Amino acid sequence: MAESLSQELYLFLAVLFVAVAGAVYSLGALITGGRAVRARLRGVVGRAEIEHPDAPEWHARMVKAAAPVARLATPTSEEDVSKVRAKFLHAGFRDASAPVVYFALKALLAIALPVLLLLFTDVRAREGYQPALFLLIAGAVGYYLPNVVLARLTFVRQRELFEAFPDALDLIIVCVEAGLSLDAAIARAAGEIRLRSPVLADELHLVGLELRVGATRERALRNLAARTGLTEISSFVAMMLQADRFGTSIADSLRVQADSLRVRRRQHAEEQAAKIPLKMLFPLIFCIFPSLLLVLLGPALIQIYRILLPTMSGGG
Repeated sequence: MAESLSQELYLFLAVLFVAVAGAVYSLGALITGGRAVRARLRGVVGRAEIEHPDAPEWHARMVKAAAPVARLATPTSEEDVSKVRAKFLHAGFRDASAPVVYFALKALLAIALPVLLLLFTDVRAREGYQPALFLLIAGAVGYYLPNVVLARLTFVRQRELFEAFPDALDLIIVCVEAGLSLDAAIARAAGEIRLRSPVLADELHLVGLELRVGATRERALRNLAARTGLTEISSFVAMMLQADRFGTSIADSLRVQADSLRVRRRQHAEEQAAKIPLKMLFPLIFCIFPSLLLVLLGPALIQIYRILLPTMSGGG
């Protein structure tokens, strides 16, 4: 009886490991899949050759298998679904199957972590409400862990866009003043800014592709603001639309916007630098000062222990 239970336990753990590993690997495939799509788009317009093969068939099967599990965590409101799609666009995931894998991973982790905690710890031996509390905390951690990862990816991507966007505006200004149209200037800046920021280069390249296929400049720029989710780019889009509508100089408007963004970037860097002493305070107190006191006062304490304490005890 015990042997059969152990075999069932091992089988269950193996299935659970395969499911979680497959979900994590699918999420990694989505990250590289977006790069492959952009590489194929660049190859169509003659900017680059196709460097990545098409997505394998197992990827489609994995997404199809994850769809029923994803329904457990997928929101039912259309407004919530739209917010989730916007979050994926801000993080750089444009694959349609990304939300399916994301919600499937949330559901699997919310189930897997409590099961692993129940099997490999002594939580069952605790009394009272502690087992239920620990299992609830493990389920909550597994459910919200993908949210934290997605927020971190979004933050890193938006920070790169924020830091590189003033440089891209400078390139666009140079191209416009050299006689190029705004559309051609954006396409040229997308190629030149790639060494500085591949993420921003891809976004500008997508703007150029939308303009080539017939989209209006207003629609292409608004899509850029929606994909990035940055207020700085949204203000740039609003300024460009106003300059185009009222007939003002595009180069002068771009120069004012670039100066404003550069000042904002410097202020952000100064703000981060001002936070460094506060961030270093806790490592200094809890890590460096104890070791420093141990090195400085350790020999003196040893001498006191060896000489003074025997003398005092003998004198008493």
